[in-house]
Amino acid sequence: MKGLLSTLLPLALTFTGALAALQPIVVKGSKFFYQNGTQFFMKGVAYQADISTQNPSVAGQSYHDPLSDATSCKRDVPYLRELGTNLIRVYAIDPTKNHDDCMKLLDDAGIYVISDLSEPDTSINRDSPAWDDQLYKRYTNVVDALAGYSNVMGFFAGNEVSNMYNNTDASAFVKAAVRDTKAYIKAKSYRSIPVGYATNDDEDIRAQLADYFNCGNEEDRAEFWGYNIYSWCGDSSYTLSGFDQRTAEFQNYSIPSFFAEYGCNKVTPRKFTEVQALYSSPMSDVFSGGIVYMYFQEANNYGLVDISNGKVSKFQDFTNLKNQISKVSPKGVTMSNYNPSNTSPRDCPVENQFWEASTTLPPTPNESLCQCMVKSLNCVAKSTVTDKAIGDLFNFVCGQENSDCSDINTNGTTGTYGPFSMCSANERLSWAFNTYYNSNGKSAQSCDFNGNATTQTGATNTDCKSALESASSTTTPTSTGSSQAAANIRPLGGVFWMVSSAVMASVFAGAMSVLV
Repeated sequence: MKGLLSTLLPLALTFTGALAALQPIVVKGSKFFYQNGTQFFMKGVAYQADISTQNPSVAGQSYHDPLSDATSCKRDVPYLRELGTNLIRVYAIDPTKNHDDCMKLLDDAGIYVISDLSEPDTSINRDSPAWDDQLYKRYTNVVDALAGYSNVMGFFAGNEVSNMYNNTDASAFVKAAVRDTKAYIKAKSYRSIPVGYATNDDEDIRAQLADYFNCGNEEDRAEFWGYNIYSWCGDSSYTLSGFDQRTAEFQNYSIPSFFAEYGCNKVTPRKFTEVQALYSSPMSDVFSGGIVYMYFQEANNYGLVDISNGKVSKFQDFTNLKNQISKVSPKGVTMSNYNPSNTSPRDCPVENQFWEASTTLPPTPNESLCQCMVKSLNCVAKSTVTDKAIGDLFNFVCGQENSDCSDINTNGTTGTYGPFSMCSANERLSWAFNTYYNSNGKSAQSCDFNGNATTQTGATNTDCKSALESASSTTTPTSTGSSQAAANIRPLGGVFWMVSSAVMASVFAGAMSVLV
């Protein structure tokens, strides 16, 4: 039977593909619609194998792009269709690769894609958040790579970045990413592809997060809200799981909301009885369906299938989900008959012990300005400096009394951002090196840092000079923040980590050894 099924499924897929004519999904009010006006409910599955599962041939790769792997797509799309899937979520794609084959297979199968914009090595770090030109380039490259496919439903600008009350300042950087990605899509004259965020279910901050990304200027606000929620476990219920409370909280939310991940595995095999609640009233009146985590079996034991030697084996979870999905048929509204009443954005959350993100957002990254800045310096970081070395060197240089790092510092709580805080880590380190160099006699020894820096003849053309003068004279408005938060101003991008006294002593000794 297994061999026969694997033969019949591709044939069935080919037949349905001949009839498929996917149309873009559009947003109106708090709901998604097919372009023809029929309401769209996600019946999604997270689809991205861990690097160890796929064993890619490219050495040093930190993720495997599922949309560039035509062999795996041909293998898996029939099983996704068997589940009744109409959308997959992917967490990282390689914008330099070709995605035509997989996207065509998905399109033919009636499956949409919602993609995260980051990747493991280029993402907003909750402990030292950034929104810089390197991240901006990554995000916009992903948009460029996927915008041409009509079955791309949307983009996540972040996933669980602020996940506790002590890192909520990171949300200011994610919201800036939402703002700038939306603006980029518009500037490139792409079709309207919404940009949103996926949050965790932390009781201390979930309400503030939902409010924050829905408040303020329209150009800054998220266009949909994804909720990663795992509170329905085993034989739970609408009330025991807290789904009733979450539904009430989003009753008047002005943008579409849905479960960006769900499927608690504390009880196995998973029964997925929450499906019946999610796709029926009152939940279907509020949420646009959800995305089950996840297709591939890995160490975390959330898989619907196991893949060994290229062969798919279905778990009981697969069958249970398939049976539950087959029973649901959510009743929606037509776009023409839908007149949203919940059009008002939320009020921005008030700063307190559980919320410290400013409504003043980081500036839009400007790669040409950052390049001008580096060209104007006399002491710069080498391009070969490693991420670990950058962290240590920042700690040393910016910790010196005669070094001024204010132009590259940032604070997501006070809303204070230096004019070059949106430059890449290496560019900001160059700025720090140059201030140290200028404060220490401009000697060759003061621009070495154990071989991580080099001197150059700083020069700027007329355009660069004007841009730099304009940037340096611009101050970012600040919002009220605690004195503790103000003390936490730091260079961005996961590179100003606190290091041990032993490491600091080693860095200091190494740096000073070239100054004598």
